[in-house]
Amino acid sequence: MAGWANPDDPLVTTQWLADKLGAPDVRIIDASWHMPASGRDAKAEYHDVHIPGAVFFDIDEIVDTDSPFPHMMPSPEKFASRVKKLGLGDGLRLVIYDSTGVFSAARVWWMFRHMGHDDVVVLDGGLPKWLAEGRQTDDMPPIPRERHFTVRRQANLVRDKAQMQEKVASKVAQILDARSPGRFAGTEPEPRPNLPSGHMPGAINVPFSSLLTPDKTMLDPQDLAHVFKAAGVDLSKRIVTTCGSGVTASVVALGLARLGLWDVPVYDGSWSEWAADPTNPIVTEAQA
Repeated sequence: MAGWANPDDPLVTTQWLADKLGAPDVRIIDASWHMPASGRDAKAEYHDVHIPGAVFFDIDEIVDTDSPFPHMMPSPEKFASRVKKLGLGDGLRLVIYDSTGVFSAARVWWMFRHMGHDDVVVLDGGLPKWLAEGRQTDDMPPIPRERHFTVRRQANLVRDKAQMQEKVASKVAQILDARSPGRFAGTEPEPRPNLPSGHMPGAINVPFSSLLTPDKTMLDPQDLAHVFKAAGVDLSKRIVTTCGSGVTASVVALGLARLGLWDVPVYDGSWSEWAADPTNPIVTEAQA
């Protein structure tokens, strides 16, 4: 990832970004998204305040609209069409943030990497840290110039339901589930109606929140490694991440990239797809 302050780190600091505002080869993306029950409107918040120059990436719109499941990856053609209209394309360094800290920005980081754009990082601490430091903001969206985006789809970074069924049956990969302990155990309901909670057989619970500090920045690599090992993860073996709808699974993938594991795939459909299929096995705390 040539050109970054630390090419081995998928995150950059607020100071680094502040120094790069207006740089001709840097583009900033607001990838904020909130759970439907939160009552928050990420796009409206973006129009109220955002980092200067940032464009809004709508993960509820840049999706496969033919799928019944949320946030599924769109076709390469749709992805390229949407991002080029945002002025995002070849030869640019992309910095992605969200209004939570490190949350939905990780999903869009993964999407760009899946589509073959590796010159992309996440702003550590996101907009909350930026605002807390009193840094410059704007309330006017930029008018982007279209830029060509070349898709080089990296199929190794995504898994589908059939592949996950095979992994569960063969136990060939560690499945890291980023949801909360209660949802993972089946003791708390899922936020999506009519969806049972629980987890895939053999999955390991690594709540995405356990990878973050109280100020919503990501733990340093040494502490990240400790969290994974304490959860029972063997970092030398194959890993795939999952969550509710593919958002926080990407936070876990981001944390693993910070440890040098750049090729960890995300199960795109995640629990929304897995639990919707009555033939798929589900484990709860009572059964474990």
